[in-house]
Formats: sequence, C-alpha cells, structure tokens
Amino acid sequence: MNPGRSRKAIRTPPPQDEVPEYVRRFEAAASYLPADQRPLLRRAWEVGAAAHAGQTRKSGEPYITHPVAVAQVLAELGMDVETLIAAVLHDTMEDTPLTREEIAGAFGEAVAELVDGVTKLDKLKFRDRKEAAAESFRKMLLAMSRDLRVIMIKLADRLHNMRTLGAQSPEARARIARETLDIYAPIAQRLGMSLVKSELQDLSFAAMYPWRHAVIRKHIQSQPVMRREALAQIETELSQRLNREGIPHRLVGRVKTAWSIYTKMRSEGKSFDQVMDMFGFRVVVASVPEAYHALGAVHAQYKPLDGRFRDFIAIPKANGYQSLHTVLFGPYGSPIEVQIRTEEMDLVAERGIAAHWTYKFGTQMPSSAQSKAHAWISELIENQRSAGSSLEFLDNVKIDLFPDEVYLFTPKGKILSLPRNSTALDFAYAVHTDVGNQAVASRVDKKLVPLRTKLSSGQSVEIITAKSAAPKPQWLEFVVTSKARTAIRHQLKQLGHEDAVQLGHRMLDRALEELDSSLDGMPAQRMEAFLSEHKYPRLEALLEDVALGNWMPAQAAQAMMAFAELRGGGHSKHSQEKILITGGERGVISFANCCQPIPGDEIMGFHTAGKGIVVHRLDCPNVVEFRKSPDRWVPIDWDSSVSGDYDASLLIEVENRPGALAQVAAAVAQAQSNIERVEYLERDINAAVMRFNIQVRDRSHLAAVMRRLRRLPAVLGVRRA
Repeated sequence: MNPGRSRKAIRTPPPQDEVPEYVRRFEAAASYLPADQRPLLRRAWEVGAAAHAGQTRKSGEPYITHPVAVAQVLAELGMDVETLIAAVLHDTMEDTPLTREEIAGAFGEAVAELVDGVTKLDKLKFRDRKEAAAESFRKMLLAMSRDLRVIMIKLADRLHNMRTLGAQSPEARARIARETLDIYAPIAQRLGMSLVKSELQDLSFAAMYPWRHAVIRKHIQSQPVMRREALAQIETELSQRLNREGIPHRLVGRVKTAWSIYTKMRSEGKSFDQVMDMFGFRVVVASVPEAYHALGAVHAQYKPLDGRFRDFIAIPKANGYQSLHTVLFGPYGSPIEVQIRTEEMDLVAERGIAAHWTYKFGTQMPSSAQSKAHAWISELIENQRSAGSSLEFLDNVKIDLFPDEVYLFTPKGKILSLPRNSTALDFAYAVHTDVGNQAVASRVDKKLVPLRTKLSSGQSVEIITAKSAAPKPQWLEFVVTSKARTAIRHQLKQLGHEDAVQLGHRMLDRALEELDSSLDGMPAQRMEAFLSEHKYPRLEALLEDVALGNWMPAQAAQAMMAFAELRGGGHSKHSQEKILITGGERGVISFANCCQPIPGDEIMGFHTAGKGIVVHRLDCPNVVEFRKSPDRWVPIDWDSSVSGDYDASLLIEVENRPGALAQVAAAVAQAQSNIERVEYLERDINAAVMRFNIQVRDRSHLAAVMRRLRRLPAVLGVRRA
C-alpha cells in the first residue's frame, strides 16, 4: 500500500455514455440482490474501470473485463454484495494507484479486507504439488481462516483465467493448467464446490492435452442413437414410478465430463465405450423423508446391485456433501447410477460453501458445507502451530486436499497409485511381494530414507533390497495397504520365531541325546560361554538358527560337546527316534508342493537353510535326490493330535459336457473340502482332464472326497496328483 497514491481513481468515473454488455450480464446475474444493493455494483465497476484505465489483457480486451467476469462467476453462485464488489476490485491494490484506505472509504472495511486478502494470494506462485511454495500456502490458509470469501474470489479468478487461457503461450497454458489441477481444483472440491471443481479440471485437461480432450468430447457429443433412446426410456420409467408413488421430483440425467472419463479410462484401464457403459441420473426431491421414499421407489423399478448403496445423508462427506447413492441393474445390461437428494442438498453439492451464503457466525445458522469448511481450516491452523516447518505443514494439508490416493514413480518412470499415508514399505510390496520381503531401506527423490517414511504424490521411490533380509513384526505397525499387511503376516507365519525356537529345541536335544547329553544337562555357565563364543545373545537365537537350517543339529551338538569338553562316544538308544509334528509348527515346517504330504502319508524331513524342515512324502520322486545329503535328513512322523487343513491335488477326468465342472465343484464342497484352484489340463470333444487344488484334513478325508466324486455320472476317473 502507498498512502500517497492519487485519489483520482475514486473521483473520476469513466464515461457513461453506454454501459458495456459485459456489465449488463454481470448485473443480470446479480439480480437476486436487494434493490438497494444493486447500485453498489455499478459504482464498483466505475471505480474499477477508472483504476484500470489504459490496461489491457493479453487478448487485447480492456483489463476491467476480467474482474467483472470474476464477479459474474460469483454472482452465478449467489454470493453476497461485499464479495461481488471485492471481486470487481480484486486487482486494483496490486496493479493500480487505488489504496486500501480509498476502498474502505468508498465501500466499507469488509470489502477492503477481502481485496487485501486476495491481493496477498495473488503473490502466491505454485509450480506443482511437489514444489508448492509452502510458506505462501500457509499464509493462504491463514487468510482463508479469516474469511472464506477470500479463497472463493481467488477460485473464481482462476476459473475465468482458465476460460480465457487461449491468449497465453503454450508453455504458460501447460504450467497454469497443471497448477490449477494440482492446487485449485482440489481446494474447490474440499470446499464442496463441485461445479467450479469440474470446470477447472476440464479446462485444465483441454489446455494440457488438447488433442485427447477434443477426441473424448467428440465421442461424447456423437453418442449413438440407441444410447440416447435407452437414456430416454430409463428416465421415463423412473419418472413414472416416482409419480405413481406420489413423490414430487426433478429428474435429470448426469453428464460425465471429458476429464472424469479420461481419468477413469487411465486408472481402470478401460476403453471409452466401457466407461460410458453406465447411465447416471439425479433425483431431486423436497425433503429427507421423500429422498428415502424415492430410494425405495427406484429399487422397486430396477433391482439394486448388492453392496453399491451409500448413505451420505446420514453420514455426510467431509466437505458437507449429502446424497443417497445407489446402483441399479439396467434394462439394457448396463448399470444405472442414481443420486437422490433434496433441493438444498443439490444446491450444496454444486456450490459448496457458496450455497445460502452466511459469512457472519451470529444468530444466523451457517450451511453444513460452510461449517465443515471453517472446521477444516481451523483444524489446519491449529495443526500448523505444531508443525516443525512450512514443508511439514504443507504435507499435512495435502492429505486433506488429496484424500484418496497418492501417485508415485518407480525409477523407470512407471506410475503406481497407493492409498494416502502409504509408506515406502507399502510401495515396495506394491512393486512385488519379493521386493517387500527383502526390503532394507528406500530412496525417495534420491534421498536415503527409512521404510516407514510416508510418501507424497509426485515422489520417485527406489527400494533397496538384500537377499538375507526378512519381514519384521514391527512392520505391521506402519504399513497401510492390505497387500503389504497380508504378505508380512504370511512371511512371519512361515518364519515364526516361537515355532522356530520350539522345533530347534527338540532337534538339538535329539542330536545331543545321540551324544549322551541334553540341553538341560549342560551347565548354565558353560552354555553362556558357548553362546558368547558364537556371538548368540541368548539360547533362543541358537535354537532358531538350528530350526531354520542355518546350523545343522549334529554340528551344533558336537560343537557344544567339544566346547564343554564333555564329548562322549557312541550313539544312544534315541538315535532313531522320530520328531512328531502336529501341523501347528508351520512357522518352521513347510510342506513340499511337489508331493503335497497330508496326515496319514509316510513322510520324511529335509533340512533346508533359511526354510527349516521341508516335509516330503516318502514316495516323492525328489527323495532320490535328497539321499545324496543324509546329514540333512530329519526323521519325522505325524503326531496323534495332528490338526489343520492341508493342500492336496486331484486329477479328475470328466465328460466334456455343460455342467460337469459345476457337479464336481458341488461334490467337493459337499465333502467339506475347500477348493483353492481349478485348471483344465487337457480337453477334447469328448472328455476333459481337470486339476483341482483342494484342502483336506488327512488321507481319510481325501479318500472320502474321491469316493464322492467317483459316484458322479460325469466323472470318468479320479486320482491323486
């Protein structure tokens, strides 16, 4: 501000021989204002036009056309007179001699405060989501916290700039469009202003990818006659059903934007026809009870899809949005999306915080969207006090602005989408389960960071692995994706510490018994000395190493005896005793896929480094190979209290006729067995051979399944694979 600036702009209005057409359009849009307030709009234009006299836009038009167009956008949203005046004058303090004091004197302190707030926002320069000016962003939110109308003027300003982007250079168009898509459209969405958000997204799409936008727009406009007829018939049938129920309503078809179609095609890998193969309607009624009544009516007309109903009336979205969402089975095989809401909810859904504008929190009740917006911003301001830096604060804000997912890059440029709050470890498992299991650290934007580091959109992530690495129980405390949680739990189950210790204890005890000793018989001091010598912090670590095959039991036993100088000769009577397994030791005992042993089979164990004992059937073809390493054999057998489900495979030959597969599947289920997988191995015109991977309790259960299958007329033969 410069108090010494000339006051000429206030005192000398422009010639009024004729009011321009753009001013008349603006005043028509603001005709909802009380009669005594409308002259203030003309006065604001006169002051603004005088202040901007001689200034032009890149298109060659007088500069004043831009702020008036911004004010018209806000008038179409139903904003109050102070907001409209501030919009007309929003560039004057920055680009003209007009001062804050002069604006306050002519139009009041509230208008001057709004113009001052927008002027400060105009100094913010966002490049993209990753490199946003964090401190400026903090200041913008502080300005919003004082008066939400500040950001609304800024959004309207950005919207008109996007509408007139053609005058800019291609580079500027791309930069402004990316900034709009990354910052302003999400803010509009967070404030519930879906109309503004949708137009900002579509205009940004057209500026960034003009050819793609044009192609999709052309496809939308040239919908086949059959689709238009189907839309008309569905609309007619829904309207007739609502009329029969006596529900006054307004029914409109929902039109997808080019941007929404494009993002859905990319995110779901669908073609244009697949994305468009869904009809959308909005039912607007007078009251909430009528909304639920209408829901019942549309469900009576077309059957709903199970699990696709959402009640945002009872549980509104964070930005105040309320509506009932349901998806119906359409008469043409295409789903029908239906949104049901009241007139007030419809207004809030489209205009967000602009709906029924109330900016003073006194006796007047603010709208739901306004209350939620104020609560959101108040929470942000509270959080920024505890943020260590502006960048940290901005990262916290992004979680709210971009709530659904983050987009990340692999070192080769592939894009991965993960839920918000995802960590580098979630990213590792998204790349591949083996990458996650062997992860030890990560590089985010080429900086070394821990695996628990949370990721933000636009970051490039590289995972550092080591073959010797394995998942840790602590990982479950910070991963957020279901894929990561499942993989970690599975791996921990395979290599469970407690199971390893128990099995290692039994195995080492057996080996010591062959040397006429035992773990319990080893003096405590000598045991501690032995563990210290071999760098084991405690006995459990040694036992785990034995169970996982990192140290063979016989070797460990001999080393202990030699160290304790208690080594004796000969073998005890226990040398041929078998270790009995119950099936509950699956942390360190696994069952070979090559022969799939189940309780009742004759079995043997083979010690494999890092995996513990792998159980094979004695008639397994691979046993011949294992005989070459007798030191790794482990004598084992089934315990009398064996439990659990075990994998088994059946080769089933059936007649190649309709329904045969269903009969086989039903018979397996009736025998109390779960089917894990089915595949066709051979197939001709008469017969087919299928492989069923199933789960059984033991050999008796497997035999019962096979007997039931052999009784089926379509089954020609059954044998265990």
